[in-house]
Amino acid sequence: MIEAILKKHDAATAARRFNAILATASINDAIEYFSLFKAIQAEKLAADPEFKPLNIACVFSPPVEGNPDVKQIQEDLPQEQVDNQDDPEGKKAALKAILADYNSRYGTNHRLSEFDLYYQDVQTRIKDQQWPEQDLRKANPQAAHHKIDITIVVDMLLTGFDSKYLNTLYVDKSLRHHGLIQAFSRTNRVLNSSKPYGNILDFRQQQEAVDAAIALFSGEKTGEQAREIWLVDKAPVVIEKLRSAAQKLAEFMGSQGLDCTPSDVANLKGDVAKVAFISHFKEVQRLKTQLDQYTDLSEGDKDSIEQVLPEDRLRGFRGQYLDTARKLREQRGDNDGKCQSKDVPLDQLDFEFVLFASAVIDYDYIMGLITRYSQKAPGKASMTREELIGLISADAKFMDERDAIAAYINTLKAGEGLSEAAIREGYTRFKAEQSARELAAIAARHGLATTALQAFVDAILSRMIFDGEQLSDLMAPLELGWKARSQAELALMADLVPLLVRRAGGREISGLRAYEQ
Repeated sequence: MIEAILKKHDAATAARRFNAILATASINDAIEYFSLFKAIQAEKLAADPEFKPLNIACVFSPPVEGNPDVKQIQEDLPQEQVDNQDDPEGKKAALKAILADYNSRYGTNHRLSEFDLYYQDVQTRIKDQQWPEQDLRKANPQAAHHKIDITIVVDMLLTGFDSKYLNTLYVDKSLRHHGLIQAFSRTNRVLNSSKPYGNILDFRQQQEAVDAAIALFSGEKTGEQAREIWLVDKAPVVIEKLRSAAQKLAEFMGSQGLDCTPSDVANLKGDVAKVAFISHFKEVQRLKTQLDQYTDLSEGDKDSIEQVLPEDRLRGFRGQYLDTARKLREQRGDNDGKCQSKDVPLDQLDFEFVLFASAVIDYDYIMGLITRYSQKAPGKASMTREELIGLISADAKFMDERDAIAAYINTLKAGEGLSEAAIREGYTRFKAEQSARELAAIAARHGLATTALQAFVDAILSRMIFDGEQLSDLMAPLELGWKARSQAELALMADLVPLLVRRAGGREISGLRAYEQ
């Protein structure tokens, strides 16, 4: 079963963008699973240095022993109450070892006597899946890891716990009726089109129990109607939907007198056509994202998907989608939510950038690719400069930074032989110089000292709080009347807000919303 999970996990969780729970039948089973995951992954890593182990956590309640917090937690944990009556000292020893592993992995200091704090921390880390690893690393640079890929449980987390970034449940315990629906529903908090449903990988072959639970909780619906409501289509059905969506995209491009190629998207005329392309391609990508999370695709299924839209063409369309959507989004801010055509209100257009972000292609991955590009002789690099920039352009995580990364790549030469440390330092320096020029231009435009404006921006980003009093202090040397100063502040913030939002990297700056379009 562990081999099956290791084989399927990346597909089920969209390349670890989401995380999973493994539900086991007893505390002893949970302990054994934890030990086996540790041993098997260590073996795989020793055999293959490129293997990326999953971060495994395990949580079950300890023997109560008079602890009121644990006693309260166990009120809804019937299996764990029973299990803890047998060999309680063995359970405590195993949980202490699990806590020691957790503390080492995550840079924490949890103790068995304060179990509730450990339990809360596990829940927080499951929810922290939404944040980029870079941001979590800044908060706790000493920790070896920050996110949890799979949490092994018995009763815990199977009822009452919700996280939009938990999308998969591995099941190795018998479930029935209400308990089954409750457990399965842990994965069903819809996030967006990249997570329209949850994945259940059942290792107990409980199809009859699933059907009975669906029928019980679907009221008067017939069996087939209920299954349509609760269960997603099988892969061949979704592949046909993908084929149909790709055909509609081709027909739309043809209606504009263009070939259905990424390069021709740039030749679309007018906002109406661009918005139509956004809608058509978003449906293609939504279905492709859904198929990417199927863990049982046959080779024939994979060939059919590739024939519908080859991966290199799909990547090209993603880049064009992001570029088109970014320009329309900026235009929405400039034109109060309206396109040039009055028939297309951009404020009603959902760009869904998250559909086009890969968890695999993160900052560290890109730095590694740039390093390999630098170290290979011209003409021998596995990825050309253009292909590298294209890969970055097709991923939404880099939408606000891709121009800077692309510009940096263009300063490098294949065969320079720079180390990854040098590449990272070079990019940090390149970005700092670019940022300094950008800030100096804004300061000059508004008659401010560059050092004062830099200090103002640094203070906002260090605390992630916008302070109106600090803005007043910044503007004070201009000696303006209240009305002129108010206008000057608004003009300055119109230039600063995009810069602050970009540098915040998706984190919210408290108090800034009043100045955003």
